[in-house]
Amino acid sequence: MDQQINSRRQRKQLEEQQRKRHTKKKGPKGPKGPNRSWIKKIIIAILAIGIAMFAIGGGVFAFYAAQAPKLDEELLKDPVSSKFFDNNGKVFYTMGDQEREHVAYEDIPTSMRDAIIATEDSRFFQHHGIDFVRLGGAVLANFRFGFGSQGGSTLTQQVIKNSFLNNGKTLKRKAQEAYLAVQLEREYSKEEIFEMYFNKVLMSGRIYGFGTAAKFFYGKNLKDLTLAQQALLAGMPQAPNAYNPFKNPDRAEKRRNIVLGLMYQHKKITKEQMEAAKKVDVAEGLLPENKRKTASSSKYDAFIDVVLKELEENGDEKALADGVNVYTTLDTSAQKIVEKTMNNDANFPTKDIQAGLSVIDTETGAIVAVGGGRDYGPERGFNYAEALTNRQPGSTMKPLMDYGPAIENLKWSTGQTIVDEPMTYTGTNQQINNFDHQYKGTITIRQALYNSRNIPAVKTFKEVGADKAKSFVKNLGINASNVTESDAIGGGKINLSPIEMAGAYAAFGNNGIYTKPHAIKKIVYRDGKTAKSYTPDPVPAMSDYTAYMVTDMLRDVVSSKFGASGTAAGIAGLDVAGKTGTTNYSSDDFSKWGLPESSVPDSWFAGYTSKYSIAVWSGYTNYKNPITTSAERVLPQQLFRTVMSQISANTETPDFTQPNSVVRVGSELYVKGQQPVTTKPEETTDEEQKVNAPSGLKATYDANSNAINLTWSHEATNDEKANFKISVSVDGGGSQALTETSSNSYTYSGAESGKTYVFSVVAIAGGKTSSAATTSIQIQASEPEPEPEPDVTEPDQTETPTTPDQSETPTTPSEGNDQDNTNTDQNDQTTENSNQQNNQSNNGNGNGKNKANLNSIKRNSSPEELESQQ
Repeated sequence: MDQQINSRRQRKQLEEQQRKRHTKKKGPKGPKGPNRSWIKKIIIAILAIGIAMFAIGGGVFAFYAAQAPKLDEELLKDPVSSKFFDNNGKVFYTMGDQEREHVAYEDIPTSMRDAIIATEDSRFFQHHGIDFVRLGGAVLANFRFGFGSQGGSTLTQQVIKNSFLNNGKTLKRKAQEAYLAVQLEREYSKEEIFEMYFNKVLMSGRIYGFGTAAKFFYGKNLKDLTLAQQALLAGMPQAPNAYNPFKNPDRAEKRRNIVLGLMYQHKKITKEQMEAAKKVDVAEGLLPENKRKTASSSKYDAFIDVVLKELEENGDEKALADGVNVYTTLDTSAQKIVEKTMNNDANFPTKDIQAGLSVIDTETGAIVAVGGGRDYGPERGFNYAEALTNRQPGSTMKPLMDYGPAIENLKWSTGQTIVDEPMTYTGTNQQINNFDHQYKGTITIRQALYNSRNIPAVKTFKEVGADKAKSFVKNLGINASNVTESDAIGGGKINLSPIEMAGAYAAFGNNGIYTKPHAIKKIVYRDGKTAKSYTPDPVPAMSDYTAYMVTDMLRDVVSSKFGASGTAAGIAGLDVAGKTGTTNYSSDDFSKWGLPESSVPDSWFAGYTSKYSIAVWSGYTNYKNPITTSAERVLPQQLFRTVMSQISANTETPDFTQPNSVVRVGSELYVKGQQPVTTKPEETTDEEQKVNAPSGLKATYDANSNAINLTWSHEATNDEKANFKISVSVDGGGSQALTETSSNSYTYSGAESGKTYVFSVVAIAGGKTSSAATTSIQIQASEPEPEPEPDVTEPDQTETPTTPDQSETPTTPSEGNDQDNTNTDQNDQTTENSNQQNNQSNNGNGNGKNKANLNSIKRNSSPEELESQQ
């Protein structure tokens, strides 16, 4: 019994002991048992996946490597050509086949090698084609020395990419690049690979290789370059055109200093050497423009310049070294016309006046042709069509900043009236002046625009408001951080290039649709399959009623209406709209530089048809050198007419079409629904009848007496005999009253050869005045005269800078006034005969025959008088 009990007790004790031991195991460590099991499973799974991915990656790498091209020594040593195609798909330029200055490795200065290696591949002599350490170091270098200070690819990889592969960032390309880089290191020495890179890399524009760049930028051999100059060249390959010291000295200097910092970091130079080189002026040693050699020849250098800039802005500049096909918007026939016009000295009134011109497709925004300057060649420096962003646009801003926004937001009609009266800028005592220091009182915005009156423009801007005006121009590709009243007349902080200006105006001719100007349709990489589109999407910039109503007013600018500021740009038989613009020097400028009273710095014309939009700037490279004559002021209009008439000759150009959203009432336009309510017209009484304008106005020149004989006819109103007031404008000067007569003829004595006379005749009867009949006549010089020197004051600065120097531009708002040709308020209507005669005269002003005869004219106009009618 006891034994059984004892046996039971023992059994219970044993069971209790086992239970306690089991509880201890399940206690604190119990819950972690299953988790540990899952962790083990996850780790095993990750390892398995990693091994599988490694195996797959290795397989993919092997597959791509097997498809890699074979190393070809000729391709390794010579640049791969990139081809440029025109808008018809024809090659017009091949880039990369130019002659180069080949430099052997042993002839490369040690300091030049050190600069390149420190910048591009500091472990070049340690790795075997791929540098995994550099990949991480590149990130740190970018943080320490600035973005772009160091890339991740080795020099060996860059040679491979530039020789065999396209620029696409694909797994296939990366795999093949890595494989071929290792193969290249096996077959060639480090010195040979470095020599390949040194002579193959794209440096800028159409310059390949460091040896060629040394000759082009400095006119020296590599061994003769200073440390600062070597560092500048070493930094250029990362963004060749962006770091071009001729065009972008500030950016080139920053990049040079980064290279010097990297050379010091890698113990290639001392701190003293680095600091001394950083203090060197980046322009020191650069060849002056007149000593630069062209890098290559091309028929269309100004257009190619724009293409290269566009590639740079889209991050594809270095792709040119990889061999790409660039499909552009170039119209070669239009480009030839532009170049012929720009290179013909007979089209320019002085030897040194410059011009920039752009032609854009009104509908698509495609840049059709570019005039970068007179006799523009490869790497000739400043492209006035695309790089001119430091000159004010003058009154060409009035449709963009004032009248366009007013019609769009306030639904003004073209007959909206506004008072032309004394006015100052808000919150100041600064007077806003019209060109003639006179005021016309109540006038329509149509007349205010084609007469280019300043005060109505500023008043319109104030009615719209700065925010809405800013929003309006933003839709036209013009980003302005701050908009002021002086911008209303083009005298503020907003500056545009001719390309930007032509693009903005094109929207008026395209029913309010804006497309950013572009010179490239697409690029296709070397594989022939990978492509990148450059064609921007069109965007609605304004209502179609705004576009058409502004266009209709701008038609009057180029018409023969009395006081129209752009008459010289009119083209018979072509529906043209446009706007003149001229800027002004400040009073300090006149005093500081001793400028003649008639001086202005810039003259503009922007105009368009339904087919093309053209903007032209003219002026002098040095801001101190002024435009002083009528012939200089009217130059943009003449260039516009010459180019537009020729490129439109064999092209169907429809007239602008009035949309359904616009209603015409009499001679003015209204937004539909905003037109005045009309009642049945009452029969006009004799007392209310208008005086008929003179008709058949003709001007003939009598060379024997140096006189101009005027004749006209007139149909009397109510049989009331009329008197006639006659006035004249000489070479675009202000209108001068001559006489009042009851006769139908008049003789103007003292006509001078080489000058242009615009006569106006109005009829006066019963206290009423008719609209004006006008005609013009140009007196040709009897013998060719030598071109006189421009009537300007010599500037203090003896050297002309490469880019337009506006370091001393006005700090106060300058007025973009345009000079009108009237001092009295005339009606707008002219006779059919006078229209035809005016158009004939206008069409003769742009063919180069009138060259420089007007240069010697000294006008007694005020400094604010800016625009002239020819």
